[in-house]
Amino acid sequence: MAKKKILFINQEISPYVPENAMSVMGRELPRTMQERNHEIRTFMPKWGTINERRGQLHEVIRLSGMNLIIDDTDHPLIIKVASIPTSRVQVYFIDNDDYFSNRQMTVDENGIDYPDNGERAIFFARGVLETVKKQCWVPDIIHCQGWMSGVVPFYIKTAYKDEPSFANTKVVTSLFAKDAKSDFGTNFKQCVEFRDAKADMLSDYSDQFTFDEFWKLAIDYSDGVILADKDSDKALQKYAKDKNIPLLGFQGEDFGDAYEAFYDQISPE
Repeated sequence: MAKKKILFINQEISPYVPENAMSVMGRELPRTMQERNHEIRTFMPKWGTINERRGQLHEVIRLSGMNLIIDDTDHPLIIKVASIPTSRVQVYFIDNDDYFSNRQMTVDENGIDYPDNGERAIFFARGVLETVKKQCWVPDIIHCQGWMSGVVPFYIKTAYKDEPSFANTKVVTSLFAKDAKSDFGTNFKQCVEFRDAKADMLSDYSDQFTFDEFWKLAIDYSDGVILADKDSDKALQKYAKDKNIPLLGFQGEDFGDAYEAFYDQISPE
């Protein structure tokens, strides 16, 4: 297949978080595509549980310093970077004191969902896309893994559709086993507004924006969906099939050829 520029937007990457199906794929998929000579960029949140010294993270000053406004509040964007020693994959981390520092992933120390998870996902999505713009990099494919990347497909098709970096970009979303059960509250639609991404575009979704609604949003604005976990949610699988969105079934550990062929199907040029 033709070599592509692939942007991986991950919720979890091992070894920065404990190993599970998502974090292992977050590491192995970029490594595999890099070894096949595709040009890649990889992003994840800088969760408060990540040990910066052990992971050898350092701030990228030239990419940091931007403020992102969410729900009328300024939030500074901090970019850090590190390389996974075993794979030579470079990872960019999206950081912010309000949303990530001293905080875990989906739930707090008591197992309760953070009430601003929707805002965190919005900040992460915009942080990644603004950073890629600043790098003057033009991906052919954006591959989203984990709910933290779930706003990206919507933004690519609305707020960023006229940006030179993303005008021809195709978006792939991976489905894993359901990793959260709560919801994003009633102000998600208001918070997600940015440029041409308007709240009224989400009128078909429940005002109480649940994780199921969130995944439906990601699927609706994606060009392809991959079942990345043998326990991927059955209802969401059916939802994608009913929408006639190209769907790649679970591939197991030997996924490289099938993923390349799927990328080529989604973005043939």
